[in-house]
Order: sequence, then structure tokens, then C-alpha cells
Amino acid sequence: MQTKVKCFVLLFKECNCLLLLFLLHCYFLLTKDLNAKGVILRAFDQFRVKSCIDFKPRDTEEYYLSFQNLAGCWSYVGRIFKDGQELSIGAGCDHIAIVEHVILHALGFYHEEIRHDRDDYVQINFDNVIAGQEVFLKKLGSDLSDTHNVSYDYLSVMHSGKYALSNGNGSTIITKDPKFQNVIGQRLDMSPRDAQKLKLLYKCSKYYQIVFNLIILGQETGYFIHASTSSDQVGDSAWLGTKIMSTKRECKVQCLQFYYFHSGNEEFQDEHDTTGTLRLMGQITGPPTSHWKLHHVSLNATKNFQVVFEVRKGAGNSTGGFSIDDINLSETECPHVTLQIDDLERLLNTSSFGTAIYSPRQYSKEGYAYRIVIGLYQAFIGMYVEILSGDNDDQLKWPCLQKQVTFQMLDQTPNMKMQMSKQWSEVTHESHKLSNGIGAWANPRENGSIVFYENDESVYGGILFGYSYFAFLEELQTREFLKGGSAIFMFSFEGK
Repeated sequence: MQTKVKCFVLLFKECNCLLLLFLLHCYFLLTKDLNAKGVILRAFDQFRVKSCIDFKPRDTEEYYLSFQNLAGCWSYVGRIFKDGQELSIGAGCDHIAIVEHVILHALGFYHEEIRHDRDDYVQINFDNVIAGQEVFLKKLGSDLSDTHNVSYDYLSVMHSGKYALSNGNGSTIITKDPKFQNVIGQRLDMSPRDAQKLKLLYKCSKYYQIVFNLIILGQETGYFIHASTSSDQVGDSAWLGTKIMSTKRECKVQCLQFYYFHSGNEEFQDEHDTTGTLRLMGQITGPPTSHWKLHHVSLNATKNFQVVFEVRKGAGNSTGGFSIDDINLSETECPHVTLQIDDLERLLNTSSFGTAIYSPRQYSKEGYAYRIVIGLYQAFIGMYVEILSGDNDDQLKWPCLQKQVTFQMLDQTPNMKMQMSKQWSEVTHESHKLSNGIGAWANPRENGSIVFYENDESVYGGILFGYSYFAFLEELQTREFLKGGSAIFMFSFEGK
């Protein structure tokens, strides 16, 4: 990414500003031949969650962003052209952090390492820069490089890596603090400081459009809501409600995310969504837990609503209760599968190389059956999807092509606006096959083998598709990918 982004810098003096910006509603057009559409739409969601910037399809607007499948990953800086300002999301660019990087250029961001105060944080070794490319590492003046009083950010998605524009003789960017030398150039997600600068640049405090507020139950570690069920009568309940909230997106989707810890009896239930009348949106039942568990609920409210959590005492003796923490609401779609692995580091150390952990069988919206597989390889983790036989196989089109599959490892930072999760997306394609010609997306009843039995039914599985080196142990120990010893893997399976 570092060597592919082209920054075309033009200065404007209109409106007493040096850089023309897009509006808070940024209009866009996706070309038909763009394979990265799903990733771009996911990047839009990150901007909606972390800032006041929204993206809407272009109608008759004069200024809009035109996403093209051109050579490389690049954008102009700021608003420059009418009638469709090009951004290129070419081959190899369809990764969410790269798309965010390119969009941030269009929204007015330069590379972090060329800001005017960079000499306090990095050193540029121009002897190692490709001849003729030195201009791209030239420091900006303070008139162009407004830091908005946000500290230099080694974690910025706009920071190039240590070998950016290298001629092969070594590093071009050397951090003054050595512990960040292998951190710069991260391509997980925009950083909290990226989001902070974006909100300051676009004055999001004035034009605040994020509807759903995060509820952090206590700002310090160890704070959470707890409802005891040890002494109450059967049917007694405790309630926690949010304020009334409104929807803004034309696409009416909302995802409620929270952690729970259950130390009571086996029977309990959770949240209601209300628009005047209580409506059960989800229920949690099961035995007590030994770890905090992540839970998602799709709300899909179409008008003003409130979320109410109810913890109700069921039958049987109870010595504990039900605890809730780190509640987030967003106008995004919930992941389709969540697989939480507790005590992951211990499992990596004690499990045989290649041990697999499977999710239950799932169904996509179109009816394809599948499961998620996590491979344990001691020093690294693999993440895969496996097509399974299911109830709808005779009604489906095979092979299962042109679907967007997204693999994600969750950064469990409590506030989702501060998260930097790792995710990769692919479009299912006929080229995804073994050397013997068997494809990953073929009907497993025809080319697969029996992988398990469910309700006296033989379930067939195909070949695994995904990433053998999805995450290394060192990555797990950064950010909050491990929380209380648990890692959370999420997956989405969408039609293209």
C-alpha cells in the first residue's frame, strides 16, 4: 500500500481554506466492474460509526467520489474535481484498511509521516528512497498540515510502513521510539486518533449525526451492571433501559452488542426493543458461564425506539445472577456468526498442531449451509469457512459464487469507535479450488464427505477456504484481541 498511493496535492484559497472538503454527506458512485464493492460498503460503515461522515449514492450531485477499478490504490487529496472525482481501488486493494486509507485522502488527509512536526517522531532516510520519489516523503508546511492538536500517531492507517518507497537498501522511515518501528504501516483499521482528527476536521461536534450512543457501564476497569437472582422470587426481574433513540440511515439496520456473564441458574432471558410496546428481540438461555460472553442482537427498528434489558429469575435455586457490560449500538448489520474461544493462549500451547474448532452449522440469507473453522497452529491461527450440506441444497444454485465472505478477529476495546479489528474479505470465485479441480463452493453432497451427524442426518462438508496465517500470536497480544483470555472471531456471508 505504501508505494501505491498517489497523492495529488492542489492548493485552494477559496473560502479562506487551503483544502476544499466534501460535505458531511459524501456522495459516491461505484462502477459496475468493481470487485471490491462489499469492502467499500463496509468501510463506509466504519466512517459512520467513528465519525459524522455519511456516504450516499450519487443522484444529481455535482461533486461526488467515483470509485474505479484502475491501476493501484490511490486518491487525490481533498475535493478537486466536479462530475466524479476518481478513487482507484484496483487489484489487491480490496482490504478495508486500504479502502479507508484511500477515502481519507479524498476527505483531506495526507500521510502521517509528512506532517510538519514529523521530525520529532520519525527520521526519513532519503538514501534508501527510490530515485525520483523523494517528493512523496517531503515534509509539509504547517499551512497544509493542520494536526488539530492531535498527537503524532504511529498507529494511523495513514502512516506508511518502514520500507515505504524503498530502493531495496533498507528502511526509509525510522521511528524515534524504536518500539513503533514495526508498528507503522498497520492496515487493520483507522486508529482512534484518525477518527479524532476526522471529527475535528469536519467539525463533528457541530454536526453530530451519530444517533446511537455507546453505553459504558463505568469508565474504569471492573465496572458493570449486575442483577442478583440469589434471593428473589420466581418471575422477579431487573431492568436496564436506554434513552429513546432515532434512526437516520435509509437502510434500517441496527446491531446491539454487549457482553454478559451468567452465574445464576440455567433459565434467563434478556433484552426487549420498544417503540411503545415491548417486543422480544432476543433471548439468552443456557448454563452458567465461566467467561464473559459476547452477544449480538439485530434490531432493525424503523422508527424511534428504546432498548430494555430484563433479567428475570427463573425456577430453581440460584446463588449468582446476570451481569452486563460494554454495550454498543450501531447502525450496521450484525455479524452472521460469532465464535468465541476462551483460554486461547493455553489452547495454542497445549493443542496438537492443526487442531480445529468448529462453529455450529449456519445458514446464509440465501439458504447455503456452512460453518466457521478456527485452526490452532501453536504460533498462529487459521480462519476458514466450509460449505456444508443443508436443507435447501436442491433449491440453490451451485457452485455458490459471487458471495462476499468476511473473516474478522474482534478488537474487544469497550468503545466500538475506538476498535481496530482485523478483517479480510473475499468474493467467492470458481478459481478457489484444489489441484484436483474440486472447488471450495461446490455442492458438498456431490464432492464432499461426511463431516458430522445432526438429528440422525449425515452432513457433508467441502474443502476449507480461508487464511492459514490469519493471525499470529504476537498480534493476539496487541490491542484487545485477547480479553480475559478470550478471542472472538466473527464472520459474514453476503450475496453480492
